[in-house]
This record gives sequence, C-alpha cells and structure tokens, in this order.
Amino acid sequence: MEASVGALLLLGTLALPETWAGSHSLRYFSTAMTRPGLGEPRFLSVGYVGDQEFVRFDSDSPSQGLEPRVAWMERVEQEEPEFWERRSGICKAETQFFRGTLESLLSLNQSSGGVHTIQRLHGCEVSPDLTFQRGFLLYAYDGEDYLVLDTETYRWTAAVPEAVHIKQKWEADRNIVERWKAYLEEECVLWLKKYLETGKETLMRKDSPSAQVTRHTAPHGEVTLRCRAQDFYPKEISLIWLRDGEEQPQDTEFIETRPAGDGTFQKWADVVMTSGQEDKYTCQVQHEGLSEPLTLQWEPQSSSTWLFVGSIGAVLLLLAAVLAGVGIWRKRNTDGIGGDYVPATGNDSAQGSDISLTVKA
Repeated sequence: MEASVGALLLLGTLALPETWAGSHSLRYFSTAMTRPGLGEPRFLSVGYVGDQEFVRFDSDSPSQGLEPRVAWMERVEQEEPEFWERRSGICKAETQFFRGTLESLLSLNQSSGGVHTIQRLHGCEVSPDLTFQRGFLLYAYDGEDYLVLDTETYRWTAAVPEAVHIKQKWEADRNIVERWKAYLEEECVLWLKKYLETGKETLMRKDSPSAQVTRHTAPHGEVTLRCRAQDFYPKEISLIWLRDGEEQPQDTEFIETRPAGDGTFQKWADVVMTSGQEDKYTCQVQHEGLSEPLTLQWEPQSSSTWLFVGSIGAVLLLLAAVLAGVGIWRKRNTDGIGGDYVPATGNDSAQGSDISLTVKA
C-alpha cells in the first residue's frame, strides 16, 4: 500500500491518553461525477474526524493537491512536505480510479447522457478506549445504494440487480476484501488515533450552546414556538419541549443538527400550539459543554435576546455554504458512523488521505 502504517512515524509517535470521552470516527466521502461537454468527470473527496472536516481534495482545484481544512492539519502540511506530497499523489490516483469505475458503471447500467455519479463512504469508529469498534464501506451510483461491504462477514451485498456483476467480480478476488479488512480494522484506527492526538485541542473541545426561543404566527392563527441552539461543539445535543413539565415529543418537529460553517453546529425544535398557551411551554437544552441543562421560555419583551453560555461571540444566522458538487446520498442506517450528518454535496474525503485501494470495476 502506498501509505503504510509506518508512515505514521512521519508525524511523530503516538502519545494518547488511555480513554477519551465518547466514541470517535474517521470518515471519507468521495464522489466522481460526469459533466457532459466539460471534460473528464470531476472528483471530490472530503475527510472527517468525528464532526470536523480536516482535509479535502478537488480535481478541479488549482493546487491539484490535498488541502488542509483545519489549522492542525496545516501544521502537518508545513512540517512534513514530502509526506503531504505523497498524500496528494494518492488522491490523484484515486481520481483515475473513480473516473474509470464511473465509466464502467455507465456501461454496465446502460446509462444515458446527462450527469451521473459514483460515491463512496468509508471509514472506521473506535470506542472511548480507542479500540476498533466497527468499519464501514458503501458505494452508491446516481444517489442510490449500489454495493455495501458487510464488515461483520466481509461479504459484498448488491443493493440493486445491476451491481451483482461487480459483486461477483470483487468477491472472486479475495485480495480486495483482505486489503479493505486490514485498512478498516488496523490502519484506519491508527490514523484516527494520530489525528485525535494531533488535533486534540480542537477535536476535544466543548463549546457551549447559545439558545433562544422565538414565536411565529401562521396565517390561520396557529402559534409556533421555536427553540434554537447554536455555536456548540461537538454536535450531539438534546432539545426537549415541555408543557407544564411534561415532555411533548409527539408535538415537536426537529430540524437535524447542521454545521454552521465555522466549526460549530446549530439545531432547532418547533412546537405548535393555540395562541395564549405560550407560558405553559419550556425548552430544555442539554449539551456536554453545559454544567447543567438550560431551561428557556418565550419572553414577549425580550424575544430577540440570546442566552449565551461561555464566551461571547457574534450570532451566526446563515447556514453553512453547500460544498461544491452533487448531492451525496444519505444513508438511512448511519448509527455508529459519527452521527446523522452527511455532507450535502459530492464532497468526499480523500481515501487518498490514508490509503490507496484502487480496484477496477
């Protein structure tokens, strides 16, 4: 393999604590998409340690190399230029692999003109004591599940009939599965440990949420109270609406946790009621950055005031800009893959960041 476990020595020795709070994951999202009349398919790859994007590769980028997305990876780029150059080379090899695989899929699926995509999600998760917990490897074609590697049995599952041919071909070559097994269970874990150590000041921080309750009136008279939390990290958070002290899950509409574009997250929950009942409702916010839960109510005279916990900062009102590319498919069974957030475009991480497992379709 191009990037061996020994390459970790380029970044120094591991000096990790025995346990870290919660589980941790290393995930890569990779996409190639056709663009008729505009040349070869574009390839994008994005890597995440937990909830934080840390590297990105774009075949259209002027740099033509892997790009750090956080300060702690910028230091690695500066301190180990040869290592970084090798990683960029792996990403370029991945570009050719994805383009070739996409061409094969277009033929196998008898796809017509227009835009087509192949996407891959792969990575690993470790437990709080940093031991291997699970690996995952999924392919999608045109936004639909295509091939999945069962990392319990290490057998391929074809999600659609058109994928059976590739499933049979890849299963006939045991080297493909063995290489993935070694990567997911061993190398991926070592890389994740190293990234956690290198970026621990950022990755292990706890930013407390700021929170606010606002009131909105619909044209037909119904009232909606919105409990909104933002500026928090990590992304796990609980928003609970209570009516006279009783939880109201059946009446609550949640918006999934979303990145704010500055390394923090935001989330809100709405509850609908009849006008005049607002004082009966309270919102409870729980987050590991808080010493105790926040309890908020709508206050007519100060509804525009935010409750800040921790350092004071500017309130961000804009959602994160969508990454360039096509929409990435959303896995319905994302439990254990570092949360339910999946980038909203074809950004996908450089498997080239750690390893080159190029297998032709």
